Amino acid sequence: MRVRIALLIIGLIVYGVAEVRAQQAQQPAPPATATDQATSQPNTQANSQGEAIRRTVNLVNVLFNVVNQHNKNVVDLTQADFKVFDDNMPQDIRFFSRQSDLPLRVGLLLDTSNSIRQRLKFEQEAAIDFLYDVIRQDKDQAFLMNVDDSPEVLQDFTGDLNRLRDVIQKLRAGGGTALYDAIYQATEHLSKRVTQPSDTPLEARGVLVVISDGDDNVSRHSRGEALEMAQRAGFVIYTISSSADWIVTDTQKKNDDSSIRRSFKNEGDRLLEQFADDSGGLAFFPYHIDDLAQSFTNIGEELRSQYSLGYVPSGRAADGRFHKIRIAVDVKGYKVQARSGYFADAAGTAEPGAGTPSK
Repeated sequence: MRVRIALLIIGLIVYGVAEVRAQQAQQPAPPATATDQATSQPNTQANSQGEAIRRTVNLVNVLFNVVNQHNKNVVDLTQADFKVFDDNMPQDIRFFSRQSDLPLRVGLLLDTSNSIRQRLKFEQEAAIDFLYDVIRQDKDQAFLMNVDDSPEVLQDFTGDLNRLRDVIQKLRAGGGTALYDAIYQATEHLSKRVTQPSDTPLEARGVLVVISDGDDNVSRHSRGEALEMAQRAGFVIYTISSSADWIVTDTQKKNDDSSIRRSFKNEGDRLLEQFADDSGGLAFFPYHIDDLAQSFTNIGEELRSQYSLGYVPSGRAADGRFHKIRIAVDVKGYKVQARSGYFADAAGTAEPGAGTPSK
């Protein structure tokens, strides 16, 4: 009898558990918390078979400058003063800040080929002044690369200005010019130090400063490959022409026709201008020897006067193509200097890219 009673009790327990589980299965799932929604909604969706598909939040970061009618940097604007368009479609700005204090990661490329032998000393002095004026030893870092027939990193990333100075002073001119290789390799090297997830704002600013005459006669990479590498990296490139055609000595100043020099740009100069424009930077063409130092000063001012905004493109599918960016400022007479686009990976990951700066 006791055995029968025990079996009956066990049967009732099993039946009760099964009944409770059946009722729970029929009840709707509890609503997701705010944290769950923020995490899952932007990143997952279901296909026709009900399978979950992971998506990446693709934040496009853009660094840019604003100048007034006198080409002076404007640094007191707010997010409300700007609108951003992706392929002419308005976008919501997710992040915005004035980037006067963002850590710098600077690649300094000095042309040491035989063609600039007579100007190397001035390049060295101006480059050293630039580093001491711009690089903050406790926050910023720079690396040095030569531009000759075999470009290489002569000094890796460091905030030690004395070490950079010593390496620059030891440079000697000679050999051919592999400018495309130098830009390609420097972009790769800088990319290793300046990276961030696709859904976060910039944490450091990557910059290339190139001093060269724009000539190239020994590169393994083509001009297009170097330009695309720079576009996909999205780093701002500032170029300073070291072409002797632009330089006169103090004794020649009186007879110098600046209007003629300003209108003449050779093929190398136009190439430097293209690299700068396509990244949202500036190209400088010193007309006199002392203008070289002023060019570096202007770059330093630019770097301390930038804005940053980020947005997630909407209204189109990821297609691996180049998409244009336009930033409009709601102040008459002001103009924006920024890269004009980016490459969207076919898998959905937005990669930074560049084009001519917005005007």
